[in-house]
Amino acid sequence: MSIRLGYQMPNFSNTSSVRELFPAVIAQAREAEGAGFDAAFVMDHFYQLPLIGEPEEPMLEAYSALSGLATATERIQLSALVTGNTYRNPALLAKTVTTLDVVSGGRAVLGIGAGWFELEHQQYGFEFGTFTERFERLDEALQIITPMLRGQRSTLDGKWYHTENAMNEPRIRDDLPILLGGGGEKKTFGMAARFADHLNIICNASELPRKLDALHQRCAEAGRDPATLETSFLALTIVDEDGDRARKTQSDMLSRLGVDLSTMTEAERRASVADRQFVGTPDEVAEQIQARVLDYGIDGVIVNLIANGHEPGVIDQVGRTLRPLVQRRPHRL
Repeated sequence: MSIRLGYQMPNFSNTSSVRELFPAVIAQAREAEGAGFDAAFVMDHFYQLPLIGEPEEPMLEAYSALSGLATATERIQLSALVTGNTYRNPALLAKTVTTLDVVSGGRAVLGIGAGWFELEHQQYGFEFGTFTERFERLDEALQIITPMLRGQRSTLDGKWYHTENAMNEPRIRDDLPILLGGGGEKKTFGMAARFADHLNIICNASELPRKLDALHQRCAEAGRDPATLETSFLALTIVDEDGDRARKTQSDMLSRLGVDLSTMTEAERRASVADRQFVGTPDEVAEQIQARVLDYGIDGVIVNLIANGHEPGVIDQVGRTLRPLVQRRPHRL
């Protein structure tokens, strides 16, 4: 498994009716596949996220959507970015992602994280708990899930979860990849060093040198060669053939969040959500991703196109522009 270029679909608000919604999702996944993306991702949320839209906006259940995409695509890997561990019993999650792997012919990736969106937990009745508790639960979940994905029986009598010789059949393979997502330098990175094949780092781009140093420390503590843990960065991307129009879209989006780029110092910009954004023409965005992400040593990038990813041809153009950047990078795995 290698994910050097991924496409995330975080927005389902671009069709005039619900009946048109999933055909539009299929179209995006197929366009990403044709453009050479390694993986297509959906978010594992029940409400739209605050930085993207209003809670009432459409949001699909992740694994139902991924199973639908499995039958509509042929080569592209499929994953949640990332599954909220707090929403699911870990043994059931192992069964769910393994079934997705069978349905897709060996293209599933288990993307998983600790969970963070408190409003969903409150309104759906899931226990949110403290920061420490959520990471304790994720650690136990990975102890259960990992052997179940590898064809072993899982037994754990933990603080949060219990399994007893839990089986997981059928499986199409014993090396279904595990992707952890997050930016926590101690807990998330430590678990990635112990359990994961891939770490998707979520942070401001200017923080990447420190994040990679921390990841190397966690790998050393776990006795793992960091070259065996593939990395990617989640890039919030606004692309348009008219670069000024892309920048105007960014300005309008940020203004709705109370952020005015025109009045910000460079230090303020690096500390804001704008530091996670890559904006301009396809070539300008490619230059930014090279300089602000890949040059630091990150293996790949997962992009979303909140403003216009649903428009035919946009994903294809972005994929064909970015693919050469990651293809030139040596495979470390």
